[in-house]
Amino acid sequence: MNAIVYVLAWSLVRVLQALPLLWVARIGRAGGGLAYMLDGRHRRVALKNLAQCFDKEMAPEAIRRLALENFRRIGESYCCAVKTAAMSWDKLRQHVRFVGPSCIMECTTVDPPSFVGAVGHFGNFEVYARLGHHNPKFDCAATYRALHPPALNDLLQSLRKKSGCHFFERRAGMAALQAWMAPKGKSLGLLADQHAGRSSVRTPFFGVDCATTTAPAVIALRYNQPLFIGVCYRTSLAHWTVEFSGPIATNTSDGRPRPVADIIWDMNRAFETAVRRDPANWFWVHNRWKPDKLPAPRQQSKETPAARPGS
Repeated sequence: MNAIVYVLAWSLVRVLQALPLLWVARIGRAGGGLAYMLDGRHRRVALKNLAQCFDKEMAPEAIRRLALENFRRIGESYCCAVKTAAMSWDKLRQHVRFVGPSCIMECTTVDPPSFVGAVGHFGNFEVYARLGHHNPKFDCAATYRALHPPALNDLLQSLRKKSGCHFFERRAGMAALQAWMAPKGKSLGLLADQHAGRSSVRTPFFGVDCATTTAPAVIALRYNQPLFIGVCYRTSLAHWTVEFSGPIATNTSDGRPRPVADIIWDMNRAFETAVRRDPANWFWVHNRWKPDKLPAPRQQSKETPAARPGS
């Protein structure tokens, strides 16, 4: 069965990579629209999530239109990710822009300071890995969760390797990640906008508590590195702008580490801003809020939400 899945997936990859990027984007949008009609489970999840966040701002019909566009965007992003994985940077740079603080975008020092990027499932989020092509001074890495069946995971990782980015499996590769983090000039991207497991804090997202990973804050504190937010915005058909903002404060004014929960609170506020900027650009088909799987509330920081930086 694994062999059959691999051959089918490999064949689809080869077809998409052989087509022009704009054609691939249109095929992806058509496929996303078809999925909206056929995939009732994920359609219901998206509609429920959107209504929870925007029911006071949008009419039901507007929410349904937004959900349909979201499916089309996801189809476009997935198909384009397959195509862009095989594109050289000289060709891809016509479709992708990186913008952000000069310490990342324009850094030219021999040993630039390392940083952690909390990124989310926005747009074609696979292009985050091309930061090292935009600025070769940075050696880039990201974590991932292995897919099942293994044949699909092997195929996906073979595509990702072409980006020049290092990939570490979240559960099995953490020792190797810690060794990789040691020198300077490292950029670590961590997807941080989905439901987290045991290593999480209970914090609101769009006003409703959810389990959020602590990894960006914990790693930034452990290695004394700045924490930035990275978002990939879809600007037009098959065109994206990756924006880095921040840094989020990880230390207090007197140099002491801030509570991890407060740092994550600020991170979620930044993601909320990104979602509101272009609601169709985020991954609404994921069940972000799972009230029956929330960690216990942590002790409230002396820093009130209204006073927190970035609120």
